[in-house]
Parts: sequence; structure tokens; C-alpha cells
Amino acid sequence: MAGEGNDDLDGFAVAVVREDGAWTVTAMDDSALSSLADAERSLREMRSAGAVFGLLDVDDEFFVVIRPAPTGSRLLLSDATAGLDYDIAVDVLDALNVEVPDIDADELDDVEPWEEGDLGLLADLGLPDSVMNVIVSDTDLYADEQIGMIAARLGFADELSRVLDKLGH
Repeated sequence: MAGEGNDDLDGFAVAVVREDGAWTVTAMDDSALSSLADAERSLREMRSAGAVFGLLDVDDEFFVVIRPAPTGSRLLLSDATAGLDYDIAVDVLDALNVEVPDIDADELDDVEPWEEGDLGLLADLGLPDSVMNVIVSDTDLYADEQIGMIAARLGFADELSRVLDKLGH
């Protein structure tokens, strides 16, 4: 495992809130890209009566969706093979009680990525698991493009774009 540090990771982490029919997107601290605990803590501190979830684009290699809930976060990892190289992916797999894939690093390029977690975690907001599956399964897209599709489907693409522009993405 590469044990990527915060300084080595490209990408972005955003918190998305839907309250009173309006979407708000805010940047999260970069530590959310390397620590599931930091990402969850940041999302729980949002204190919204509406839906709150996080979208993490890690190195444009994979994405994570985190939706805090009273009984523990609902999670989706777009590529389980990322657990071979990224601590945050290992954190998510651990939280899902899924073992890190046992794949030789030399064979990784020949393995089709697969998701782990809850494809339906945004279904109540208008993104059914079948559509999320299509987004996750499109391995020709980069993680930021997949997140863009999620944002477009749910109706917060403009808000996401504004935050990413400020972040330089």
C-alpha cells in the first residue's frame, strides 16, 4: 500500500447539502481525501436538517460517496482495487467489512475495477441505484467526470462547478 499522504493527493472533497429544496456545495479540508474519519467528522459537523453527503475525488482515480447516518455512514467506493494504493480506500473497505482485494500489483492493469458499498445511498434524492451503477461502471470516465454526472443528475452541477473553479479544478 502506498500510504498516500495529503500532499501527494490530487482531487477534491466537497460536502453537499440539500435543504428546503436548495443545494449547497462547500469544499472540505484536504484531509478528507486521505482519512475517512476526517471526512465523516467534517460532514457530521454540517448540522443540517436536510440531506448531507460527501463526494471525494481521489487522484482522479476513484471516488467515494459518504452519507452520514445515525447508525453509521452509508458508503460507496467506485473502485475496490484502489485499496491496494490508497489509505482512504482501505478505510472505506474496512468500514464496509470488505477485505482489500488480493491482486498482484503487476496484474492490476488487467483487472476490471468494481465498486463496493451502497449504490442506492442517494436514491431518495433522485439518483436510483441503477443509474449510479451505470455511472460507476463507466470506467472510461475519470472520477471527477463521474462526480459531475452525479451532480448533473441530482441538479447541483452549477454549484459544484463554482466550488471546483474556486479550488482550481
